[in-house]
Amino acid sequence: MTDRTALTDSTGGLTGWDLSGFHEGHDTECWRRLGAVEVPGGTRFSVWAPNARAVRLVGDFNFWDGHDHHLELVPGSGVWALFVEGVGTGALYKFEILGADDVWRLKTDPMGRFFEAAPHNASIVYNSQYTWQDDQWLWYRGERQAWERPMSIYEVHLGSWRRGLTYLELARELVEYVSWQGFTHVEFLPLAEHPFEGSWGYHVTGYFAPVSRFGSPDEFRYLVDQLHAAGIGVIMDWVPGHFATDPWALQRFDGTALYEHEDPRLGWHPDWGSYIFNLGRNEVRSFLMSNAYYWLEEFHIDGLRVDGVASMLYLDYSRSDGEWIPNKYGGNENLESVALLRSVNADLYRRKPGIVTIAEESTSWPGVTRSVDHGGLGFGFKWNMGWMNDSLRYYGREPIYRQYHHNEMTFASSYAYSENFVLPISHDEVVHGKGSMYERVPQDEWRKFATMRAFYAFMWAHPGKKLLFMGTEFGQKREFSEQRSLDWHETEGWGHRGVQLLVKDLNRVYRANSALWRHDHDPTGFRWIDADDHGGNTFSFLRIDPGGDDEDAQQVAAVINFSSEPRYDLRIGLPAEGRWTEILNTDAAIYDGTGQFGNLGQVIATEVPSHGFDYSATVTVPPLGGIWLRFEPEHPVDDPDEVLTEIAGSVARRGTPGQDTPEEGTPAEGTREEGTPAEGTREEGAPEEGTPEEEARNDRRGSDGDNPWSSAAATGSAPIPTAGVRPRRASEDRPEDNR
Repeated sequence: MTDRTALTDSTGGLTGWDLSGFHEGHDTECWRRLGAVEVPGGTRFSVWAPNARAVRLVGDFNFWDGHDHHLELVPGSGVWALFVEGVGTGALYKFEILGADDVWRLKTDPMGRFFEAAPHNASIVYNSQYTWQDDQWLWYRGERQAWERPMSIYEVHLGSWRRGLTYLELARELVEYVSWQGFTHVEFLPLAEHPFEGSWGYHVTGYFAPVSRFGSPDEFRYLVDQLHAAGIGVIMDWVPGHFATDPWALQRFDGTALYEHEDPRLGWHPDWGSYIFNLGRNEVRSFLMSNAYYWLEEFHIDGLRVDGVASMLYLDYSRSDGEWIPNKYGGNENLESVALLRSVNADLYRRKPGIVTIAEESTSWPGVTRSVDHGGLGFGFKWNMGWMNDSLRYYGREPIYRQYHHNEMTFASSYAYSENFVLPISHDEVVHGKGSMYERVPQDEWRKFATMRAFYAFMWAHPGKKLLFMGTEFGQKREFSEQRSLDWHETEGWGHRGVQLLVKDLNRVYRANSALWRHDHDPTGFRWIDADDHGGNTFSFLRIDPGGDDEDAQQVAAVINFSSEPRYDLRIGLPAEGRWTEILNTDAAIYDGTGQFGNLGQVIATEVPSHGFDYSATVTVPPLGGIWLRFEPEHPVDDPDEVLTEIAGSVARRGTPGQDTPEEGTPAEGTREEGTPAEGTREEGAPEEGTPEEEARNDRRGSDGDNPWSSAAATGSAPIPTAGVRPRRASEDRPEDNR
């Protein structure tokens, strides 16, 4: 567009032809045409409001008086537009809309790229000046699909990971921590603009703007860039099923139910108290398809976790008879939602190599992760809610009762390959009275931490990608609350620090051993050794990478004991004779275990058939603990019996405890290790829970002595964005409704 066109065309050059894709429902980049778009000489403002009788522009550039800034209707489009000379980045604005009901409404821009910090809500003209530094990451991401890689996701609520941090501060502290902890990805709870922190981001008012309370859009870009520089992928929760009820946002935008359905049986979400998008309207479809692509294109996000997919798929979700309307075939399937999800997935996977979409879907809808070409919804992954619910029920039982619920840990293997799954221990599982991972275990403190470590070892070895919500990686005692930081002081204490180090090593060992992830989607990658040891509360299975195409074969055996008694001389069948190295033991002293129950670093499989295998070995498994064993074909054993004799002699010399006698240094039942805080107590000198001193301790951006990652240098070389606009509040006394 030339300067002359921009200055002489009152609509900034916007035509009905430009908007044809938007109206046909297949525009995936409508943010380039609608909203506040800087053009030579000024800014073009445009908004879709087909039922409006008039639209005016108000802002700090006209003293919030729109009488001289009337938008014009682009012929045949339902879109109103106006070019304003001399207005650019940093200008605050809103639309005044005279609705079909003759009521004036002050509305924010649905396409706004930046907003005032809450509680104010004006849109801000914004033009990115950021220069990305992540070409190498994007190339790497595109080389393979996500299901072919290890994936261990750290789920984060950005506002309470540590309260008060900005995007720029998080680009140092969060990146350092996630790198140190070894996760492959972070997943942010929704970061689209939302005024109410208590919604955790799920009640969105500004779909095209990163939440401004942490900084500017370019500062968010810097955070993503720094995560990529550290080799960490970025997934963001996306909420296309419903939107917030704030009167200044999308609801009844032009005096009619424009983005939502008029009929509450279709347009109101009874569980969340929010409006449901009318996905049968082409323009709404374009709005959401564009929004999904926008985050990947403009912010280099590596994937979207789509919230509430089940509620989108079923017209009768959380509704009784008479409270919903069947589809045109008389069924309860939401055909418009199905069409949208398929279109979004197909478009994103076609245009952004290596990205991932993940469905939060809790029903048995078929083909969630099947490709669109083969009749599926086209997601890359689906949260395995069945595994999560079953395993957490088992986790929370007394060991003596677990034997009667053994199938809660084995049932998921019967459908593990029906979809591509993520195993989630998410934010939803540590709130609303469900209890933290620490609180869920109904025993003393030693057993709480031991059970947690055993559970994580089971989870990391089980088929499926991994997701852990922040705080659960160190066994935080309290439930999650968005109103406070994580209880970081706990990582300095016994038990918590051990769990944190275990998760760090789980990530390290998981990433280094392809048997644990390469065939998550393929039944050839998993085989039970013993799924039926009910009385022993013990599970054993193999993870397998068959190799091929210049990749070595690999086998890892996992043995997890959820009883309070150690398992000595437990014979497990194995597929190969020779040395199996113990690559993980959750009872290791470094994890605040006893350090007394192990296998001296290895076991030797001999030609003794067991569990349907030609070979077997005897192992020691700690109480409430687990071990991982990796076959070492490059280190063959010439005489297995000789090695076994040597190991037996070593065990005898150090003194193997009898089954009825706790080993010296092992906490007896009901006791605790010396120096370990008693349950319900706190460390000497630690602030009391819930006090201002404790919250300040959790919030502070600590010195080197607070946490081991705090002194690391910021990763990457992208320049910190300093130019541009930060969130700012308009004058408190400006008229909100000046007509």
